[in-house]
Amino acid sequence: MKKRPVVGVPCDIKMLGPHPFHAAGEKYLAAVDGGADCVPILLPVPPIGLTHEDAFALCDGFLFTGSHSNVHPSLYGGPAPRDGVMLDTQRDALTIPLMKEAVTRGVPVFTICRGFQEMNVVFGGTLHQHLQEVPSEPGYAPRFDHREDKEAPLEVQYGPAHDVDFTPDGWFARTVGALKIRVNSLHGQGVNVPGPGLVVEGRAPDGTVEAMRVKDAIGFAVGVQWHPEWLFRDNPVSMALFKAFGDAVRAHAASKQTN
Repeated sequence: MKKRPVVGVPCDIKMLGPHPFHAAGEKYLAAVDGGADCVPILLPVPPIGLTHEDAFALCDGFLFTGSHSNVHPSLYGGPAPRDGVMLDTQRDALTIPLMKEAVTRGVPVFTICRGFQEMNVVFGGTLHQHLQEVPSEPGYAPRFDHREDKEAPLEVQYGPAHDVDFTPDGWFARTVGALKIRVNSLHGQGVNVPGPGLVVEGRAPDGTVEAMRVKDAIGFAVGVQWHPEWLFRDNPVSMALFKAFGDAVRAHAASKQTN
């Protein structure tokens, strides 16, 4: 039986009772396994001694997931966070430099929600900490609230929320075979100024950035603001994205074997 390549999934720090745990959502691991056809492994965050060389020796690609926490605004020159905003500086300490190094090395990178926001910060962009409070982008519909109703059942929280329009002939349009798709929406942070090293290929009706790729990347390096991992098997767009990621991971793993 052929060995499947490995995808590293950086952990969040979660408090379970009085103790911190390194954790990642099962839905992301399931999508790596069933959608990308790769083996997911959890990557502990600092101060646990995982070096970049450890990570690159173990992994053939990386999935940077969503999370309830926000990227710390000090990393992009933003204002201090409000009281009560959840942060995870231990995750930041791993993901920001690891993602930058992975893209430089051509190791496949797929980013989702918080991971998408991390990607923007890595490439010199900034974030809105409370997207619903800022005006819409010029030329777009009025801003709407991209946050989910946390009191609703999960199938409602992750249900279709708004359209995303893709750039014609862009990577996303070619990969999913459509110029417009319907996505879920579960985020309060969002892209403010896109990083100069990124190409925006998808926006919501209010102009919110929803899909980007790294310009001139030597490997797979794309991200989305929505959650394609949710019920991925039932969504052809999600399956197309995870298959493309898995194919890139397999190609990278094969190249490592020949070097």
